[in-house]
Amino acid sequence: MPRALLLTGDAAEELDTMYPYYRVQEGGWDVDVSSRTMRDVQLVIHEFDPNSDAYVEKNGRKLPVDVPWAEVDVERYDALIIPGGRAPEWIRVDADVRRITEYFFARNLPVALVCHGAQVPAVYGLLKGRKTACFPPITGDMENAGATVIDAPDVVDGNLVSCRGWPDMPQFGRAMMEVFSTSVNAAPA
Repeated sequence: MPRALLLTGDAAEELDTMYPYYRVQEGGWDVDVSSRTMRDVQLVIHEFDPNSDAYVEKNGRKLPVDVPWAEVDVERYDALIIPGGRAPEWIRVDADVRRITEYFFARNLPVALVCHGAQVPAVYGLLKGRKTACFPPITGDMENAGATVIDAPDVVDGNLVSCRGWPDMPQFGRAMMEVFSTSVNAAPA
């Protein structure tokens, strides 16, 4: 059975995290959640309020962790998922997050980026020359990292699949599973 690694931390957006988490399982994959420690991750809910210039945030569910970043054996996984929220801005400074992310890009394995998730590979220079979607306010960051930002709900660039955020989940989920399945089906037995 193919296995995906969901790389996250506290303040990951709940829908950005839970939708791909369940979608890959629905598609017949196992998925392991990885964070800094084995403590449950505190997810957050971002909503748009007409009385606020930015989204508002409140605590969401807790997500159990299967393996800490330092103990991830990358060779056990067929795909990587990095959800959005505020988690990407702080998890990207961890050496093990870099090790894990670079492994998937170096081997052309499937990588799914949701919303702010693009911040993780961008800071390592992995989006240079690539097409990606992202949460619109970080478009400049992605362009400064050398990416071409596409304003669409399901951007596929080879092994990379991305979206702008949780409102894109129906289109993104289909595209993600197509990229993941194509990769597994093409892998030598």
